[in-house]
Amino acid sequence: MIPCQRHLFDIPADVAYLNCAYMSPLMKPVIESGTAGLLRKAHPWELTAEKFFTGSDEFRAAAAKLLDCPADDIAIVPSASYGIATAARNLPVAKGQSILVLAEQFPSNYYAWQRRAEETGASLKVVPWPEDNDWTAAVLDSLTSEVAIAALPNVQWTSGGWLDLVRIGEACRKLGAALALDLTQSLGALPFSVPDVKPDFAVAATYKWLLGPYSVGLLYVASKWQNGMPLEENWIQRSNAQDFSSLILYTEDYYAGARRFDMGERSNFALLPAAVRAIKQLLEWDVRQISETLGAVNRRLAEEAEEMGFSAPREPLRAPHYLALRRKELIPRELPEALAREKVFVSVRGSSIRVTPHVYNTTEDCERFIACLRRAVSA
Repeated sequence: MIPCQRHLFDIPADVAYLNCAYMSPLMKPVIESGTAGLLRKAHPWELTAEKFFTGSDEFRAAAAKLLDCPADDIAIVPSASYGIATAARNLPVAKGQSILVLAEQFPSNYYAWQRRAEETGASLKVVPWPEDNDWTAAVLDSLTSEVAIAALPNVQWTSGGWLDLVRIGEACRKLGAALALDLTQSLGALPFSVPDVKPDFAVAATYKWLLGPYSVGLLYVASKWQNGMPLEENWIQRSNAQDFSSLILYTEDYYAGARRFDMGERSNFALLPAAVRAIKQLLEWDVRQISETLGAVNRRLAEEAEEMGFSAPREPLRAPHYLALRRKELIPRELPEALAREKVFVSVRGSSIRVTPHVYNTTEDCERFIACLRRAVSA
């Protein structure tokens, strides 16, 4: 169990922030790293050509440790939607085939596939909400011969439902279906291994469970797709990019690996150092220990909420770091605002109260949430 790390964050004592799945707060060392990077722009004459590459390489190396893959398999992207669009552009699907998504899937992992289906004459196949909360079984039942692409998360964002991606990956390979993943709601709080899952593409934005800044993300690209088509063409993808004097010697050659899929202006001197510092802290804590720590917190919260008529799937059907509380009665739409007035912060997503603590939360935070929730539902 990881002891409370609130000292690393700028969270006032009277704020109970249980909303990491919305947006994580930045750690003080992350802010310091980002600020130092931003200040580089104050002296642009000191920004040598080499510095356009060193920060990117450091980010790739840190991200690769989280995913358990080679650094050359990582592209730098600005968002989950960018990575999903890259996957949709490169994965084949034909008329009469289908693309598998979940019910209530996050829009950034839906719209690109909807368009791809419209363009190709394929269809979207939606996995219905499982009555027993077993998303893995529901996906496996839906993986039939016409599925060309399974576009999935590791954690369903309105239920906290956990998908066993190792089993799903095996099923996809048997069918010859591609596997494209949005890991934004899990990477950094739930262990993940590329060699175990073997996805074709996997993306994660850093501003949630990676405790990093907004507008930075990582994209894993399997080696079989690394000669594919990037979303944009920019100078830094090309094999002569490090020689600024030769940039006018246009070349058809990209850098090897996933770098061809990097976004333009990937060498963000403020955001990349911040993202790297955050990932290094996660690695120091160890993602498995983060998961176990948050799981213990959420189990206690689930027990308390159950006394008020709420329910949540049990682990392993639910990801440990993610608690989505439901009950028969409708959840008041104004509930988040009511809690926020008492400086308790959660989200309502779909028909769930989404409670997502992290290592900065104290026992008092959890007690305040339960007390405020009890008052709100009994009013």
